[in-house]
Amino acid sequence: MQSDQQPLEPFPTIWLIGAAGQLGTALRAGAPRERDIRALTSADVDLADAESIRTALRDVRTGDVVLNTAAHTAVDRAESEPERAAAVNALAPGVLAEITAASSAWLIHISTDYVFADAAGERDTPYEPGDTDPDAAPPSVYGATKRAGEIAALAADPDATIVRTAWVYTGGPDSPDFVGTMRRLERTRDTVDVVDDQTGSPTYAPDLAAGLWELVAGGHRPGVAGAILHATNAGEVTWFEVARAVFAGLGADPGRVHSCRTDEFPRPAPRPAYSVLSPRSWTEAGLTPLRDWSIALSDALAAR
Repeated sequence: MQSDQQPLEPFPTIWLIGAAGQLGTALRAGAPRERDIRALTSADVDLADAESIRTALRDVRTGDVVLNTAAHTAVDRAESEPERAAAVNALAPGVLAEITAASSAWLIHISTDYVFADAAGERDTPYEPGDTDPDAAPPSVYGATKRAGEIAALAADPDATIVRTAWVYTGGPDSPDFVGTMRRLERTRDTVDVVDDQTGSPTYAPDLAAGLWELVAGGHRPGVAGAILHATNAGEVTWFEVARAVFAGLGADPGRVHSCRTDEFPRPAPRPAYSVLSPRSWTEAGLTPLRDWSIALSDALAAR
């Protein structure tokens, strides 16, 4: 007897690029059990090589999700490696978008608060997605190449989704990020100097990962297809204030953290003086706002 039931559609595969990185690791740790995840690291795909990308993603099919968390994130090194930064941050997203457009898959590309042009400290209100300046490039190579990657992705696949985030950390004792560094300095130094003239929103990688899984679960729909969304933990704070919160969270005297100015510690790449991202685009897409940065930081410091 022939069954009149229709065959079940295969569950979409999530192609996670940058799976060994900070956000990629958090995404794998928080992944829903039913998800079919193809975790791709730098050993599997060279994002500076278009043919390597096409080979690694040759089996992408309709309905799959390509989630690109990889980037050339060494902000200062990018100043001396502009070609490498451009290949990974600008050209690779365009190649990924060509693949998703051709296969009717969904590209979710992670970007950054560095894409805005203002580095003079004149701004004091959160950025909306459309606040990028078409007539002015971001002042750092990292920011300029990440902005070029956004443009390339949306040009090749107008239904791609860009998710900008900022100041991402995991905060473990051995983590190379800012919170992890402050944890180590609290143990090894009497005092530390931290800049108090750069304002942003620290974002706990597991919180961002949870938000991205919510985005994926909602499907490729109007409001997210072709959109630029901003996702960070709520609130705004300076690096100095984050450092004091880390010390206090560890039971140490926050007075051991001293404030300084950015110009006292020159770096190869300019840093945004103000790069807070407005959550409006995220919430208007029906997604849950990420919690306050200070609550997330407390959880990060308590995690083992």
